[in-house]
Amino acid sequence: MKTQKFLLVVPLLLAAVLMAACATPTPATTVAPVVPAVTEAPVVATEAPPVVTEAPAKPFKVAVVAPSAKNDLAFSQSMYDALVNIQKEMGGESKFQFAFTENMFNVDDANTAIRDYATQGYDLVIAHGSQYGAGLAEIAPDFPKTAFAWGTTVDTFKDKGINNVFAYEARSEQGGYVLGLMAAMLSKSHVLGEIGPIETGDAKLYIDGFKEGAESQDPKPNVQTLYTGSFSDTAKFAEAANTQMSAGADVLTGSSQAVVGAIGVAKDKGVLWFGTQSDQSALAPDIVVATQVYDWTVALKDIIAKVQGGTLGGEAYSLTLANGGMKIVFNPAFKLPDDVKKAADDAIKAISDGTIKIKAAEASK
Repeated sequence: MKTQKFLLVVPLLLAAVLMAACATPTPATTVAPVVPAVTEAPVVATEAPPVVTEAPAKPFKVAVVAPSAKNDLAFSQSMYDALVNIQKEMGGESKFQFAFTENMFNVDDANTAIRDYATQGYDLVIAHGSQYGAGLAEIAPDFPKTAFAWGTTVDTFKDKGINNVFAYEARSEQGGYVLGLMAAMLSKSHVLGEIGPIETGDAKLYIDGFKEGAESQDPKPNVQTLYTGSFSDTAKFAEAANTQMSAGADVLTGSSQAVVGAIGVAKDKGVLWFGTQSDQSALAPDIVVATQVYDWTVALKDIIAKVQGGTLGGEAYSLTLANGGMKIVFNPAFKLPDDVKKAADDAIKAISDGTIKIKAAEASK
């Protein structure tokens, strides 16, 4: 029995060996080496550098306190017109701004307005009237970083230790001389009438220059001079005009914002008129012969440039025929004789080059 079992086992073992030998070998698995992942630097978004823009320059700011209306065809309007022209030249309100307080005939009210403007940070505050001088001398030291200007005068208060005030004047005797010369040539009665407000400043210079010019043409003219005591009382100017015409005057002139009263009377009576400060021909084209016009831009442009450069005061300016600060404007509606026009042009040239020396100018120094 044992022999049979053995014999059966042997063939089975041989069969198993043969099967193992004939089986297809399983290939070895090759594991690929681990390659570390490439880490790329993160992409950082780059912004364009910010555009640096300069802040827009602040406009230059001027404030004016004036004794009469800005359309008075006289002293206040001459300043207003100059500021309008400067604003246009400088590029409009974005470059130049101004505030204009008119009809400040009350000095205390004017002083309050001047101080208020300085408090508000205006670059230049103008007290446009010689009557404002005393108040300005007290106000300016309280605002050492603000520039002030006033006229008509040449006093900058330097002798008081004040360094932030400019001054300006009009040598109105020059234009007065030219107009007086013309008036004497046109007068038939040889009687001329002058009306002034107060015997001071450019008003007095004009009145004196007008008389001197008339005397240069007529050795014995009858030049009547009346001062009303007021810069703004038009009724007094009208009354003075009537007084002078009653005395035979056929040509009149006057200085101040109240001249509209006198011009109205002259227009009614057909009496010739010569004006000063601002062109007055629009009031009465038939009788206004010519006007001496103040152009304050001659002074203001330089004052503004000085303030922008850091100089806040200490200089005085004069308007003259030579520097263009004063101009003789002939009324185109009035038919002026050729010989009178030539005499006026010759006088303008002679005053400008110094050939004619006006006594009124020397007396004012």
